[in-house]
Amino acid sequence: MKKFYLMFALLISLAVLAACSSGDDEANGASGSEGSSGADSITAWAWDPAFNIAALEKAKEAYDGDVEVKIIENAQDDIIQKLNTGLSSGTTKGMPNIVLIEDYRAQSFLQAYPDAFYPLTDVINSDDFADYKIATTSFDGEQYGLPFDSGVAGLYVRTDYLEEAGYTPEDLTNITWDEYIEIGKKVKEATGKNMLTLDPNDLGQIRMMIQTNGSWYVDEDGSTPNLEGNVSLAKAFETYKKMMDADIGKIVSDWSQFVGAFNSGDVASVPTGNWITPSIKQAEDQSGKWAVVPMPRLDMEGAVNASNLGGSSWYVLNVDGKEEAADFMLQTFGSNVDLYQTLVKDIGALGTYSAAAEGDAYAVEDEFFGGQQLLADLSTWTDEIPGVNYGLHTYAIEDILVTGMQDYLNGTELTKVLENVQAQAEAQLK
Repeated sequence: MKKFYLMFALLISLAVLAACSSGDDEANGASGSEGSSGADSITAWAWDPAFNIAALEKAKEAYDGDVEVKIIENAQDDIIQKLNTGLSSGTTKGMPNIVLIEDYRAQSFLQAYPDAFYPLTDVINSDDFADYKIATTSFDGEQYGLPFDSGVAGLYVRTDYLEEAGYTPEDLTNITWDEYIEIGKKVKEATGKNMLTLDPNDLGQIRMMIQTNGSWYVDEDGSTPNLEGNVSLAKAFETYKKMMDADIGKIVSDWSQFVGAFNSGDVASVPTGNWITPSIKQAEDQSGKWAVVPMPRLDMEGAVNASNLGGSSWYVLNVDGKEEAADFMLQTFGSNVDLYQTLVKDIGALGTYSAAAEGDAYAVEDEFFGGQQLLADLSTWTDEIPGVNYGLHTYAIEDILVTGMQDYLNGTELTKVLENVQAQAEAQLK
């Protein structure tokens, strides 16, 4: 009888432990990777409460389904760390059903953990989204990411400064970077204002330049460094040095100095991603003094006046609840034109779902930019961005290129610089 009671107590303990374990998994996210669970709730991770989290909340309101959507805010770095830790350990405990990943980092996850993500190839129509987003959100013939916000870049210009120098926004439309530099010299001569900010420790300008020619830091395989002999990268380095030598750049070293430069009227233009619009509009006294034109292009055959800086996409993890999560994605960011109108009007989120650009919200005239239909223009330029495979090592390679840029600006011959950074990249990224 005593043995019976001991066995009974043991069985009860095991049942309690199993229930607690199941509860922990449910509280933290999805719990398994085999089959559909018929989940009644799914979890989504993202960063930035004013933008991505707000977009998820709007999507949740627009969702016509029975599944509860739990939204959890994490810093982007925390999401990266949690995903790498969880996926590398082979466990999905605590993982979300849906996660936002920056486009520059996506391939590192897709190639390292190809079985961890649920293919959306048969869920969404890739043709419905801007072409340039597909290369970075797909892998090995499968579409894994649902393309979200556009990092389409524009050249934001102070029309009053241009006028003082005898130019109009049309004179800066569809120009090369070399032409931009010459105009910058004239603007500074006439107004005393620098043409733009430059931060040699932040190579976002280089990224935007080389993408105008459909080039990147790695080969098509997304892994092999493509620095030495990369004619687009060499041209971008030369162009950057021309801007420094022409003395048309105000040197900054952080975000606050960058924003402060145009809010205080110290620069005549801001070439960057469209996410800068709210920061530019902070200077309410400058309303009506700005316009946005297409990005300058590298002065080489095949380059276009369209580029990108930033952007992210949604991914579904291959865990219980994946079908429900995929359905949520399809019903919202994957097909809902009205949702994208709301995102534009309420939080300024410019998506890459092509059909949304036909909506009324995109045709609004922005008085801050002189009545320009800015969202419509940005959407048009989004469709023109050359698609490139950002690959696995964008930030690691840029850490190496920053040192190379310093060497180049200090007099080292460019061929030698690119030879050196190629060797460093090959050694560090084996």
